[in-house]
Amino acid sequence: MVAALEVADIFRRYGEQYRQTHDAHLGRVARRVMSAVEMCRTARLGGHVQQCQDCDKLRIAYNSCRNRHCPKCQGQASRDWLAARQADLLPVGYFHVVFTVPQEIAAIAFQNKATVYAILFRAVAETLRKLAADPRHLGAEIGFIAVLHSWGQNLHYHPHIHCIVPGGGLSADQSRWVACRQSYFLPVRVLSRLFRRLFLEQLKQAYDLAQLQFFGDIVGLASPVAFNRTLKAARRIDWVVYAKPPFAGPEQVLAYLGRYTHRIAISNSRLVSIDGDRVTFRWKDYRTGGRQKVMTLDAHEFIRRFLLHTVPDGFHRIRHYGLLANGHRQLKLDLCRSLLGVPTPASTAEEADVKPSPPLAHRCPCCGGTMTIIGSWTPLQPVHWPAWNDSS
Repeated sequence: MVAALEVADIFRRYGEQYRQTHDAHLGRVARRVMSAVEMCRTARLGGHVQQCQDCDKLRIAYNSCRNRHCPKCQGQASRDWLAARQADLLPVGYFHVVFTVPQEIAAIAFQNKATVYAILFRAVAETLRKLAADPRHLGAEIGFIAVLHSWGQNLHYHPHIHCIVPGGGLSADQSRWVACRQSYFLPVRVLSRLFRRLFLEQLKQAYDLAQLQFFGDIVGLASPVAFNRTLKAARRIDWVVYAKPPFAGPEQVLAYLGRYTHRIAISNSRLVSIDGDRVTFRWKDYRTGGRQKVMTLDAHEFIRRFLLHTVPDGFHRIRHYGLLANGHRQLKLDLCRSLLGVPTPASTAEEADVKPSPPLAHRCPCCGGTMTIIGSWTPLQPVHWPAWNDSS
């Protein structure tokens, strides 16, 4: 059986040459991402030995890099995050709203990720909260989860934010639940114009405070005349904001969140082949109705596109706002459930006593029993055979 192709295989085969060729332009975050992906689940990161409690089978498992850009490390992170979010869902329809910036602004965002991504989140949040609170639209305090993505299917740079929004919110006096219309959230055209205005105002403020830098193809934007001309042009075009039909129910919301919250630029499952110095992968062309196609890139171009989507250190790609803000989420959700007449989800004592099945990664491949760690080694120790640490 042929092993499935991984992004790590591409980095291991071509990464060192890519580093040497692009040494002057490769930043610290990109270098660390490449190194993490290359070493993930190899002896270089250390590991442990597991033994089945039932059949005594031994299995060596190497440690994960846990880098948020690594295709192999997002599955468990996504499952853990979803388990924590399940209790936050309300028995109402949920809408999916997407905010995108035009290409001229994307070029500025790429060279100023931390600053412009923060502006993007603030503009999106203010747009949704302000319009939802307007009595002419919904007249309610809403809550939502916002997730930053920076890629299109072909790995080009395309920053946008996905929002998952419950279809309603609390009235201004907090005394009743205000529901959206069944298949309508807020007017998209109004959302687009307000988002454009708020974003460009904050971008201009960042420029005036010398928080932006420009180099390469857009170095000319350092000139106030050129920058203001770009903003003026951006005000004249329509910014893409769209709202998808509401989800069928909470289970569908969770399934969607599982696909989007911890997604990276490309998953291993989309890779097709490496042939010489060429990498082929599958992608969906949404200009033709989502038709699946294949694309072949030079290996260095594939790595370059992958690294376009690294996120600055410490930057949070998933954020919660309004009713779902971390500071008062439980209090607000309890009030919402009370007004909706539904009970607060709580695990019963009987449920607490039920021992959950071990995750698939901790089950014996032979008999399905539980694998327990009986020894481990660290990256600082020889990698040919583990230095045993008694875990009993």
